[in-house]
Amino acid sequence: MNNFDYLKSELESVLGWLGEDGGLPKDLDASRVTFELPREASHGDVATNAAMVLSKQVGMAPRDLAQILLTEFEAHDAVRSAEIAGPGFINMRLTDAFWQARLAEVLAAGETYGHSGVGGGATVNVEYVSANPTGPLHAAHGRGAVVGDVLASLLAATGHKVTREYYVNDAGAQVDVLGRSAYLRYLEALGEDIGEIPEGLYPGAYLKDVGQALAAEHGESLKAMDQSEWLPVTKNTAIDMMMAEVREDLTALGIEMDVFSSERAIVAEGKVEAALAVLEAGGHIYQGVLEPPKGKTPDDWEPREQTLFRATAFGDDVDRPLKKSDGSYTYFASDIAYHYDKFTRGSDTLIDVLGADHGGYVKRMQAAVTAVTDGKGRLDIKICQLVKLMKAGVPIKMSKRAGTFVTLRDVIDQVGRDVVRFIMLTRKNDATLDFDLEKVTEESRDNPVWYVQYANARTHSVIRQAAEAMPDLETSDAALGKVDLSPLTDPAEIELIRVLAGWPGMVAGAALAHEPHRLAYYLNDVAGAFHGLWNKGKESPELRFIREDEAVLTTARLALVRATSLVIAAGLGIFGVRAREELR
Repeated sequence: MNNFDYLKSELESVLGWLGEDGGLPKDLDASRVTFELPREASHGDVATNAAMVLSKQVGMAPRDLAQILLTEFEAHDAVRSAEIAGPGFINMRLTDAFWQARLAEVLAAGETYGHSGVGGGATVNVEYVSANPTGPLHAAHGRGAVVGDVLASLLAATGHKVTREYYVNDAGAQVDVLGRSAYLRYLEALGEDIGEIPEGLYPGAYLKDVGQALAAEHGESLKAMDQSEWLPVTKNTAIDMMMAEVREDLTALGIEMDVFSSERAIVAEGKVEAALAVLEAGGHIYQGVLEPPKGKTPDDWEPREQTLFRATAFGDDVDRPLKKSDGSYTYFASDIAYHYDKFTRGSDTLIDVLGADHGGYVKRMQAAVTAVTDGKGRLDIKICQLVKLMKAGVPIKMSKRAGTFVTLRDVIDQVGRDVVRFIMLTRKNDATLDFDLEKVTEESRDNPVWYVQYANARTHSVIRQAAEAMPDLETSDAALGKVDLSPLTDPAEIELIRVLAGWPGMVAGAALAHEPHRLAYYLNDVAGAFHGLWNKGKESPELRFIREDEAVLTTARLALVRATSLVIAAGLGIFGVRAREELR
């Protein structure tokens, strides 16, 4: 149960009977009322703006209304104390019994605790990675892959119908460059000295495998062809091999896509023309001349009439070209068609997880989606900033195989899938991420993934030790879900329960905000609260989890320990990270 939703429902009950008694007007609109954690922990467990939001409807000063609501809340079984703060906030402290009941809910739900239906079955397409098939995935692609995959899992856990999608940019100039680069490696595989890779081609050694595959399949036959004949062959082989490697890298990272969409297919199937026809029917396309780009001198600028999308009518800075000077479609036109295709496949909400170089893409694409879906589609674009790879504080420049960057597989092989997935979410997607290959494998408080995994391992260690020390105790989940929790009254115990009880609200809030990094911060808080309670037990014997002479107290504490393990496992499950029961 979301604690804040529960308290809001209780407020609505209070408003209902006050309306019936004539103390307040009937049918007050409480939709804008919030219950949330106070900014300062010393202010209590929960704060509400109810009095300030409702005061105008009631016709009373906020603090006067707050006094009426305060009296009602103070009489509630869940409220230990309440006070009015500032212009009319109500801060409340909740009873130990309230928190103990939340602990029972964790144990009853197990690892599905926090799952909900707040998404209401809404369809969401999450597109992520979508790297050009011109080389292996690099570390920054890994960040977008993790952000998108965990966001998809988060949405699925909150009642959304989610499609995970990869868009293969297999058309355009960069793919022609790939085909020519592969042809050069083909010549090399046949024994020719190709010298230095020319400027403008892809230099990575990863294309040697493509060249060898071409030589094995075609022998020297491609050498007798014109470029117009061999280029489609080399492009197709290179794309197929690069995408096979991409799929292997995604599998190594624990990612499975539902759909791989092809730009070439979008173009070949006439979907660009179909999408632009929708825009034209809506009056969103015209022939016009754009102003010169900022910073250009008159000599650099040649005004010409173009086919333009009225992007400025939907919040963009300038209108956008849809055709090049040779009459072919721009990348933007293909992108409009692709997003329209996703919408027509049934997704009302589209989420694109893109790299740092796509910042200028946001406004134009959101404008296009609004226009082509007649306002029915919503596009959210998450920009993932760079990943700075280091080792012991020293930047890592490149991979020998890739030629210019460190591959994602290099990173996975060095530190493991779980570490990569967790660390990539320890910063918000729009902030640069420092990834130190040594620090992320340290066994220290400063390594967040180890800190959380260590807390989980400790919970399992406690359960094992209890089974050995007190073999007559029932320590199954079913048994612990029925124990008397009233002995849990120490402030550190209540604080841990408070943190655990915040999980449903955290999951719902992170899903609706499309911010999966919040879960990493939350899991760190859970681990911190548990480690803190563990340390108090070392200092004060009466707070130890296992008290062989006090079975009731011990089982209550084991219930708390097990609930901690369940919440950590639930969080790591959404992250796609294994919840380790032992650290060796």
